[in-house]
Amino acid sequence: MDIDFVVTWVDGADPEWLKQKREYQVNQDTQMSLEEEAKQFREWDTIRYWFRAVEKNAPWVRTIHFVTWGHLPGWINKDNPKLNIVRHDEFIPSEYLPVFNSNPIEINMHRIPGLAEHFVYFNDDFLLNAPVKPEDFFLNGVPRDMALEGGSGSPGDGSAYYHILMNCVALIDKHFSKREVMHKHLWKWLSPVYGFENIRTLCLLPWKQFAGFKNEHLSVAYLKSTFEKVWSAEPQELEATCRSRFRSPNDLTHFVMRYWQLCEGNFMPRKTIGKRLEMGRDSIDDVLSAIKNKNNKVICFNDSSDLSEKDFPDVRDSLKSALETRYPEKSSFEY
Repeated sequence: MDIDFVVTWVDGADPEWLKQKREYQVNQDTQMSLEEEAKQFREWDTIRYWFRAVEKNAPWVRTIHFVTWGHLPGWINKDNPKLNIVRHDEFIPSEYLPVFNSNPIEINMHRIPGLAEHFVYFNDDFLLNAPVKPEDFFLNGVPRDMALEGGSGSPGDGSAYYHILMNCVALIDKHFSKREVMHKHLWKWLSPVYGFENIRTLCLLPWKQFAGFKNEHLSVAYLKSTFEKVWSAEPQELEATCRSRFRSPNDLTHFVMRYWQLCEGNFMPRKTIGKRLEMGRDSIDDVLSAIKNKNNKVICFNDSSDLSEKDFPDVRDSLKSALETRYPEKSSFEY
């Protein structure tokens, strides 16, 4: 089967993008401080290594759909036959544009022209750090995933993220009976491959509804038809998210499509193939060690709010130096 990769990217330093963003922010009830804005959209300048790692570790991928507001890295080879550069206005309905919120972008991914039925979604801070096979993402025509329950409570930091997760869980509880899901797909939800992680699900079995799901914040394997199915079932809820130019606690995210696949039993169990690291909370030595260690096939370098603007340049340069050492050869996606 054909398998595509989708990766979203934004150049937070692009003056034209910043100008448009600030024009629309004028009408927002709450506005970020300049420091908060700088942290949320700061540019790590590592996307070239994402492409190098994909070419080295997943040469079997059919097409990479590179989703962008319109700006592009100066080095990118637009003529690469495996590359499909996709602007927001090429797949997101015009009435929702412009958008500065990742959620509307992600829940509309199924509209990308030419997208394969089987695709894997990446954020631009993910990295394929070891060779992967198609079977790491799809088996017998369905996605590989981990069906694990978990709490979705807020840590009390005022973040919209945890509200958004609960919105997704509430929509799933509206359409699926937890008892029926467990009855039909029990050994996918309590698969031996999860090991001790099954304790999460076992502890929550008495709950009549899903309380939440474990999210790895790593690449996710999807069926395009799942997006179409969820859109058919809940168009108004998804359209409400599309109208949120900026992230809102009322949003849904692409995880609702993932949860839908899990509850349908439309997946094959696997253990985790990656690791999430917090830039700023985890030491830079731990991050550099993870890059050298090929045990984790996928790594997420998550930008943490704990990383100050003062320390950011040094941490960024250390990360880029390690990635350059690990992936020194230009890919065919570079001029």
